[in-house]
Amino acid sequence: MKITVVGAGNVGATCANVIAHKELANEVILVDIKEGIAEGKALDIWQSSGINSYDTRTIGVTNDYSRTAGSEVVVITSGLPRKPGMSRDDLISINAGIVKSVTENVIKYSPDAKIIVVSNPLDVMTYCAYLTAKVDSSRVFGMAGILDTARYRAFLAEALNTSPKEIQAVLMGGHGDTMVPLPRYTTVAGIPVTELIEKDKLDAIIQRTKIGGGELVNLMGTSAWYAPGAAAAQMVESIVRDQKRIFPVCAWLTGQYGLKDIYLGVPVVLGKNGIERIIELKLNEEEKTLLNESAVAVREVCSVLDKMNVVSA
Repeated sequence: MKITVVGAGNVGATCANVIAHKELANEVILVDIKEGIAEGKALDIWQSSGINSYDTRTIGVTNDYSRTAGSEVVVITSGLPRKPGMSRDDLISINAGIVKSVTENVIKYSPDAKIIVVSNPLDVMTYCAYLTAKVDSSRVFGMAGILDTARYRAFLAEALNTSPKEIQAVLMGGHGDTMVPLPRYTTVAGIPVTELIEKDKLDAIIQRTKIGGGELVNLMGTSAWYAPGAAAAQMVESIVRDQKRIFPVCAWLTGQYGLKDIYLGVPVVLGKNGIERIIELKLNEEEKTLLNESAVAVREVCSVLDKMNVVSA
């Protein structure tokens, strides 16, 4: 089995490293546009195989998608970070062009692959990949909810002085300020979190989760990579091992939650066929309102892409 990770930056290299360590495939192909970057990072990862006792071979290539042929899963992390003076529209235009080109090459050489998009802005880049790939939406989806949930669980674990392993949670909506954490569906070893923490503290944790990416940028001057890379690798694992795990994933909605023709974070069953089922939770009125507000924000960003005519529907 072969898995491809496109983009050998911090997130892509971390994802490839986790996939190799978990032995999810015989080969992990790391692709980048910069000469030598993917080759070097793949070689570095491979040289840790004897230390960490795994057999998965990591191979790096510069823009040679023929080497990715027949990949079971492709993770797309390519794209530029937003720089000072760059507008949101500028970022969308640049990264949409990159994601479009990458997706075309992915589909050319691996027409049956499941595609996981990590590139930002996440929701609109997943939409871009879907329009470009022209395959069933169950095979094109984005990684955001797992990362957001992981941050939420980490913050809760600190506040409760417990293991993050004990915490189960669901977040929905867009990736960013409009995400919709669901305290009603958050439990600690089966105990509702609302019974273990005061409302004001929980609200503060939810707010910190919403700006979790920004907190790291402020601290490091760059975006996160360990948690995003591991989150994407966890999605790969659920697919290739057909685990059918339930994760919050950026998925194409066709009427679920009263929403249609939009990529939005919702809980899904993830297995060998990609998204095998979208789970519809029974949201209360407040939660529905928040989800609809998030959808409006995501549609606004996606409409920017539509007007650019970078890809055709």
